Amino acid sequence: MTPTRSTDPAAHERLYRNLRGRILVGEMPPGLPLTLRGLAAEYGVSMTPAREAVRRLAAEGALTLSASGRVTTPELSVERIEELAALRALIEPELASRALPRAHFALIDRLGAINANIADAVMRHDATAYIRTNLEFHRTLYLRAQAPAMLAILETVWLQLGPTMRALYGRVQRNEPPRHHRLILAALKAGDEPGLRLAIRADVTHGLRHLTAEAPSR
Repeated sequence: MTPTRSTDPAAHERLYRNLRGRILVGEMPPGLPLTLRGLAAEYGVSMTPAREAVRRLAAEGALTLSASGRVTTPELSVERIEELAALRALIEPELASRALPRAHFALIDRLGAINANIADAVMRHDATAYIRTNLEFHRTLYLRAQAPAMLAILETVWLQLGPTMRALYGRVQRNEPPRHHRLILAALKAGDEPGLRLAIRADVTHGLRHLTAEAPSR
């Protein structure tokens, strides 16, 4: 008997969340073509949940959906990367500033442990793990801001950058975690709000310079 493929809302949500997570951490390169039929087969669902998930991700900028119906992961131009970088540079220092009054020692210790995991990913030359743990470092801090609308906007920016970061960060030779993370941790320990804003902004802009150096201009 052929198994019945699910068409319920849970199937759509499961596919959406899984595919979104893969795009976010750069498991898929930029410009990767996808098909509804292929996604439905991979996730064991009908075409309807696959179509709904793709439309939702396209609305977030995580996928590109052409007028002809062609679906791909986004290929970002220099201009688009710079625009997204500017958004990060505006939003992330604000989130960090709002998080600072709630940055107790247990949180700082947790961030230090995540930074050690980033170092491990660097040693293993695992670009996907690097992106995942780097995002975890930032998200763990920003959750303390208690600003869910702002964080949701930021995660949409991260989502659009995921494939491009994977393609380019995979070619960057790293020997240690982002150096600005040490400055972020030091500012949190000292309760230094201006220093924290500067460290976050420097961390964001330094990383994204690697992207604009190699991304195609349009």
